Amino acid sequence: MTYVIEDSCISCGACEPECPVEAITEGDGKYVIDPDKCIDCGACANVCPVDAPVEA
Repeated sequence: MTYVIEDSCISCGACEPECPVEAITEGDGKYVIDPDKCIDCGACANVCPVDAPVEA
């Protein structure tokens, strides 16, 4: 399973540099995870202050 970023995202950017495969990009109002790149490591979820990244 890959991760997705829920609407609770506050666009703080904490998750983007943590992704080892660069699957996270800034989207329209929130960050977005490319499911084709995500390796389900959970690094993004570990640093998110609002728990926006969740397993899909």
